[in-house]
Amino acid sequence: MNRKKKINQTLKNKAKKANAKLQTSNKPKYIAKADREALPLGVLPESLPCDSIA
Repeated sequence: MNRKKKINQTLKNKAKKANAKLQTSNKPKYIAKADREALPLGVLPESLPCDSIA
């Protein structure tokens, strides 16, 4: 690979990564299955003591 091609490839890859970071996602944040089951009850696992989870 000649020098110009390698430099251009490096710069393209850097620009591509920088552009990818700027893109935002409309995807909703993942909620674990246990958390989804607790949501209708209005109780999140973080608020429960460790003894009641087991």
